[in-house]
Amino acid sequence: MTATTTDHVQRPPAEVRYADELARLRAADDAPTPPGWALSLRAARAFIVGDERLGVTRKFVGDPSLIDRALVSLATSRGLLLVGDPGTAKSLLSELLAAAVSGDSTLTIQGGAATTEDQIKYSWNYALLVAEGPTERSLVPAPLLRGMAHGQVVRFEEITRCPLEVQDCLLSPLSDRVLAVPELPGDGGMVFAKEGFNIIATANTRDRGVNDMSSALKRRFNFETVFPIADFDTELSLVEAEAGTLLRRSGVTAPPRRDVLEVLVTAFRELRAGRTARGDEMERLSAVMSTAEAVSVAHAVGLRGWFLRGDTGNAADLVSCLAGTAAKDSPEDLAKLRRYLEQHTLWRTGPQWRELRDARRELPGG
Repeated sequence: MTATTTDHVQRPPAEVRYADELARLRAADDAPTPPGWALSLRAARAFIVGDERLGVTRKFVGDPSLIDRALVSLATSRGLLLVGDPGTAKSLLSELLAAAVSGDSTLTIQGGAATTEDQIKYSWNYALLVAEGPTERSLVPAPLLRGMAHGQVVRFEEITRCPLEVQDCLLSPLSDRVLAVPELPGDGGMVFAKEGFNIIATANTRDRGVNDMSSALKRRFNFETVFPIADFDTELSLVEAEAGTLLRRSGVTAPPRRDVLEVLVTAFRELRAGRTARGDEMERLSAVMSTAEAVSVAHAVGLRGWFLRGDTGNAADLVSCLAGTAAKDSPEDLAKLRRYLEQHTLWRTGPQWRELRDARRELPGG
């Protein structure tokens, strides 16, 4: 994928977005490198947590020791499983890790109820299969086979959304580092993993409709939990940066209002925790009030203000956009949101909080 072909791509992969940074890290990388890796552990860590000396930006907000443990896991014979609440940047972290280790984050399997082994391992070109029989030419490799054959990291998103028997097709690749293709005769029937191959899987801890993993598969992964951002200022800065990037891509030239973002992040943190900043207990929403969701709402607020009125959005827009978030899981969440606006914002001062309270009447059912 070249720069010219990504001009109108909504979201290029990490290795394309940060190609210059990866090139600088490779040029300066003099540390020991695990077999099959594009970067050393030190350089891969710098790619994710940042390095001011080389002009490498910080891309993941979280505990740096988590990055260290994740990289060490990928250098071993175990896979890496990132677990946590939705919206805690597990997928982003898996993408960054794959880009740093393999230089390619696109070998991705999206787990779901309809995911089959063919989509994970390999399938066939049936026209060639009928004409020639099972040959390497008629074989269509899926991400797992390609990752093993080329020594690259494979990403498996939402692994627990797959049926248990589909998940367990990873047992042999993770333990024996081999994938059998019984239809092919001779040596072609066994694909042995090259150095650099491993699997990064992600799993949400709150979503409904998930399947537990077998004990045998769990033993082949190292589990790492990705937690929500604990610090208010850090979360605010992240939402501001990410929302600003999305707005620029959407044709909005003005940055988002920081005072509106402060209200947004405060509301999300309180609705997520079930407690206000001054310690008052309140009802938690069943909907996921994650940082990623906050970025999405901030993006929508900016778009609403810019394209409807020519401004950068206000607290009243925030209420309208919050309604879509609160209504995802349960109709009762809208009532909880209304009670939050009526009861737990009265002690706060500032024009943006007054706008927020006044706009509560715009909530559906109000």
